[in-house]
Amino acid sequence: MKKYKILFVCMGNVCRSPAAEAIVRSQAEKAGLSRFLEVDSAGTHVYDNGERPDPRMRKAAARRAYNLDGLRSRRLIEEDFIRFDRILAMDHQNLKFLRHECQSHLHDKLGLFIDFAPKTGEEEIPDPYYGNAAGFERVLDMCEAAGRGLVGAVEALLKIGS
Repeated sequence: MKKYKILFVCMGNVCRSPAAEAIVRSQAEKAGLSRFLEVDSAGTHVYDNGERPDPRMRKAAARRAYNLDGLRSRRLIEEDFIRFDRILAMDHQNLKFLRHECQSHLHDKLGLFIDFAPKTGEEEIPDPYYGNAAGFERVLDMCEAAGRGLVGAVEALLKIGS
């Protein structure tokens, strides 16, 4: 069975999308899905490929036992639209960018990560970059909730496909 591939996208690929990648990878491992699920992250406006995630996000994530140290920023590339089964933006602005850059026949791959956590009542995962520590914690809470929903959806897809 081929791996189901998911790409998380934010603007700079140093806060939200690497957190989402690490959280979903961890949740998939706990659910026994790691061999069926591949996750990655990218940014729409990465200025320096290869940057480590923001130190504030690394610190907040580490308190929850998520390790972001091995992750490095990268810019979204055209091939990502072909390679990944789902491309999930953190907010409406980045989703709009994805729709603009993606060929229309691939638009069904695009969505918002927060849609997998409808009980949060949120419409997007906000960028914590210019805020305080509480903003990073809030983003992690939202990513954990959306990750649980996403991993559950992938698990259901895998059962249908087997």
